[in-house]
Amino acid sequence: MLHVWRKRISAVSITLMLSIILMSNVSMSTLVQAQKVEQETYRIVALGDSLTVGYQPGMDLNSIPYGFVDRLQEQGLFHGRTETLNHGILGLKGIGLEHYVEAAKLGKAITSDAIQPGLVDPRAEQLGASAVQLKSDLESADLITITIGGNDLAIIITEASTLGSNELTLKIEQLLTSYKSTMTTVIADLHELNKDALIVIADQYQPVPAVANRAMYPKLIEASNLFTGVVEKLAADSQSQGINVKVAHIAKEFEGREGTMTHIMKDRDIHPNQPGYAAMAQVFAGEIWGEHRKPTIVDKNLPMTIVVKGQELKTPYQPVLRSNQNFVAIKDIVDAVGATSVWDSASSSATITYGDRTVVITIGSSSVIVNGESIAVDSPAFLNKVGNESKTYVPLAVLATGLGFDVQYISSLRTAFINL
Repeated sequence: MLHVWRKRISAVSITLMLSIILMSNVSMSTLVQAQKVEQETYRIVALGDSLTVGYQPGMDLNSIPYGFVDRLQEQGLFHGRTETLNHGILGLKGIGLEHYVEAAKLGKAITSDAIQPGLVDPRAEQLGASAVQLKSDLESADLITITIGGNDLAIIITEASTLGSNELTLKIEQLLTSYKSTMTTVIADLHELNKDALIVIADQYQPVPAVANRAMYPKLIEASNLFTGVVEKLAADSQSQGINVKVAHIAKEFEGREGTMTHIMKDRDIHPNQPGYAAMAQVFAGEIWGEHRKPTIVDKNLPMTIVVKGQELKTPYQPVLRSNQNFVAIKDIVDAVGATSVWDSASSSATITYGDRTVVITIGSSSVIVNGESIAVDSPAFLNKVGNESKTYVPLAVLATGLGFDVQYISSLRTAFINL
């Protein structure tokens, strides 16, 4: 079940690209165009522990995570074509990440125990075997995100109440010294693999709320602050060496809200809940794109919001849901992407042209013509009356993908993204 958690995240896509590629009558020029487009995709590679995986209590190999990495995929779509590869490993520590990245740098498979003895992730052996693929993924990445250190520092939570202040300080210093050494190596290896990628490393929140242990809480906050300082120093040192490293300050988002941002109160589990993962995604997005966006869904009765080239489609000709497919007015998409459309009343067909692609859509027809080739469609175009006007409505995926665009539907946002 490796494909469930380590996947190219396209979240219930309505893209027709897969269907087109699988059809035997696709021309070589179409495939070449697809490869050209693929080179323009923004690629995110996520490394780290269970926070990167998006773990929540009760998950198993059949679960589909919805963590901060999945949300970053959504954020990326506001800016262009985006592909995300999640290489997170449950239970991973800093030294495990160092071994995993080193194996990738060497282009060699690595066993689970060689990554880190006793890994709890049932996919660890498969992930280690895929280290060769990880190397390729890292080399082509535009962005590398990292969450690591929580498993290294977990011992502080269990020992903070029994250790004296000096002993606790010494313990924290030892752990942070080891973390800094490990991460210095990891950053250097990642930079050797890819000198152009942006690396964003998260600091670590502490999950225990003050109400659970008021005496211990200040000590845990202090440990979290010290960790943040180490990560900031790593980033500053890396920047001075020409390595583009930023810090996602997630710890401050959890401070004082540990009980509402994690599962600790309900399940005695320190992992973020959905509000926690959403907060993490907002912090990461701010560091990466300078903003965090979400669609403005005014009418929840509408089937979806449409975002074209990062801009929400504002139109009186609202999308229509038929047979579980989203239909849109041709004019809206044509105008939004800068294509041209010619209507032929004699044949009741519209010819849409964008660059070197031409799509002919005929009212009621069970097929469309893409660059002269007939492609079957499940649902034909139809005329939809809006006020006093009749507009041609087509399946969104058929039109946009026929023109060579990337179309992805994110069910959690009820939003279709169209990127050129």
